[in-house]
Amino acid sequence: MTENRKYFFCGVGGSGMLPLAAILKARGAEVAGSDRSLDQGRLAAKFEYLKSLGVDLFPQDGSGVTAADQTLIASAAIEETVPDVAAAKRLGAARMTRAEALADLFNASDLAVGVAGTSGKSTTTAMIAWILAATGRDPTVMNGAVMKNFVSDAAPFASARIGAGPAFVSEIDESDGSIALFRPRIAVLNNIAHDHKSMEELRRLFAAFLAKSETAVINLDHEETALFADRNAGATLTYALDREDADFTARDIDLGPASARFTASDARNDEKAQVTLNMPGRHNVANALAAIAATTAAGVPFRQAASALVDFAGVKRRFDIVGEAAGVTVIDDFAHNPDKIAATLRAMKEFQGRILAVFQPHGFGPLRTMKDGFIDAFAEGLGPDDRLWMPEPVYYGGTVERTVSSRDIVDTLVERGVNARAAATRDECVEDIIRAARSGDRLIVMGARDDTLSEFAADLLTRIDAKS
Repeated sequence: MTENRKYFFCGVGGSGMLPLAAILKARGAEVAGSDRSLDQGRLAAKFEYLKSLGVDLFPQDGSGVTAADQTLIASAAIEETVPDVAAAKRLGAARMTRAEALADLFNASDLAVGVAGTSGKSTTTAMIAWILAATGRDPTVMNGAVMKNFVSDAAPFASARIGAGPAFVSEIDESDGSIALFRPRIAVLNNIAHDHKSMEELRRLFAAFLAKSETAVINLDHEETALFADRNAGATLTYALDREDADFTARDIDLGPASARFTASDARNDEKAQVTLNMPGRHNVANALAAIAATTAAGVPFRQAASALVDFAGVKRRFDIVGEAAGVTVIDDFAHNPDKIAATLRAMKEFQGRILAVFQPHGFGPLRTMKDGFIDAFAEGLGPDDRLWMPEPVYYGGTVERTVSSRDIVDTLVERGVNARAAATRDECVEDIIRAARSGDRLIVMGARDDTLSEFAADLLTRIDAKS
C-alpha cells in the first residue's frame, strides 16, 4: 500500500501519527503533514525529527493538500471545517483514519503481533519489540510511546522501528472501536477496565480481536480477561502472578524502587529463568510475562526471551525517572485512566516517602466518563500525608462539553480525606508544589495527550534544585 503512494497527515506530530508517518516514509511513500502544535510553535524538536526523515511539513491551513492522488490521514473525529479536511474534500482526495492506514500495514505482514488492553499496551509492545530485536528477528514496530532501546541521535522520537524481519508488532487501541480492523496472528490481552467505552462493548471488541488470532496471550489474574481463556477458539497461552494454573508464572518477586526481579516459569516445558527488569511494579512483572509468552509464540526460545529483558530500557513517560534534586525524585508518567493511575500509585506505595502527584486530565470527555474511577483511584491510592494537584484538562481548541471539571473531582476527594487542590492551569500549581517538596518525596507528573508534560516535569526538577 505504500510504494509510490502519497499521504498527508493532519496532526502528524501526534503520538500515534508520528510513528505511522515514519513507517510509511521508510517503506517508500511520499509523506507530508501539518500539526496544530507546529503552528503554535510548540515541540520544535519533534518536527525537526520528522523533517530529518523526509516528511514535508505545512501549516494546518490546507496548503499541503494539493492533489487528488494524496490520501489524507486524519482522526475520524476531526471537524470537517479543518482546512486540510476541507481541501481534501474539495479535491476529491481519499481519506483514511490513522487506524485504517495502520491496519493495512499490520494485516499485510507475515507475523502480525497485536497488543491490546486498557493498560500496559505501550510497555508490553516495547518489551516484545526489544526481545525480537535482541534475538535477531529485526521487527517493525508501531508504538504510542518512545521506546528507549531504539533511541539514537538520528531517532530521538523512536516510537517506531523499521525492520526487515517478518514481524510487525503494534499497540492496538480499542477506544474508538478500530480494534475491529486488525487481524493478528498473535494477540495479547493484558486487562480490561472501563475507559472510553462500556464494559459490554469492550468485551465484544476484545473477544472479536482474540478470535481472529492464531495464538491468544491472556492474563489470568484479571477477572475480565480470564473469561476469554476458556472461550477462545484458537491456541491460548496464559500468564499470571497470582494463579498456579497459568502457562507462564512469576515467583519470588523482589520489587525495588526502580526495579523488579523474579523467576519466570514456562509450565509447558517445565522451564525456569531469572528475569531482571529496570523498572518497578508488579504490573510490569505482568507485562514482562505477557511479552515472554508472545515472543515464544513468535518462535523465540523461552530462556532467550526472559534473559533479553535485563537490557530492556523501558519507554518514555512510563514511570520515567526524570532525576533527583534535594532528595526529591521527579517522575514523568503517562497514567491517564483510573486503572493506570491505580497501578502507578500501588507501585509507589511499595516504598517509603510521600507521593506528590500532579494529574492533568487528557480531556473533558474522559473526565466526565471516568469521574468516579478517578476519585476512587486517588482516594484509595493516596495516603493522608500525600498531596495531589489537579489542573483542568488539556485543551487545544474545538468544541467540547465542560459539564465536569477538575474542581468537581477534587471537591469529592477532599471530602474523602485526600489533600488535593484544583487549579485552572498547571502553572498555577508550581509555587505550591515547590514549597511542599522535601527530601524523601516522590513527585510524579501524570497525564496524556500533552507532550509538554515532560517539559513541565523537567522544569519542576530544575526549580527544586534551584530552591535547594
